[in-house]
Amino acid sequence: MDTSNIGCVIVTENSKPIGIVTERDFVTKIVSPGKPLFTEIYEVMSSPLITISPNETIWEAAEIMKEKGIHKLPVKENEQIIGIVTTTDIVKLCSAGSDSQMRKICDQILLRMKNENRPD
Repeated sequence: MDTSNIGCVIVTENSKPIGIVTERDFVTKIVSPGKPLFTEIYEVMSSPLITISPNETIWEAAEIMKEKGIHKLPVKENEQIIGIVTTTDIVKLCSAGSDSQMRKICDQILLRMKNENRPD
């Protein structure tokens, strides 16, 4: 991960994705508890792997990430990982628009949060 400058790796078994190991996993599950670096990946990977279809929207990706408390969301098509959406990707996408587009996005987010917090 360090040499390739990537923040996570997908763990596979028999060519099928079964989990993910992130930088955060290294800090919280290996370094912090003082586990040796030769600890097997299956002991620290996050599994089952939470994924999204390439046909879903960025909004849906953000919702999944918020609900699951994750920052990296693999995109899966035909049992293969074809990419990963990160919180950084979403922030970059949102900040690329004009101020009026950003205002609309912020208004939608605030309205949705308000509706979610209403008592039934």
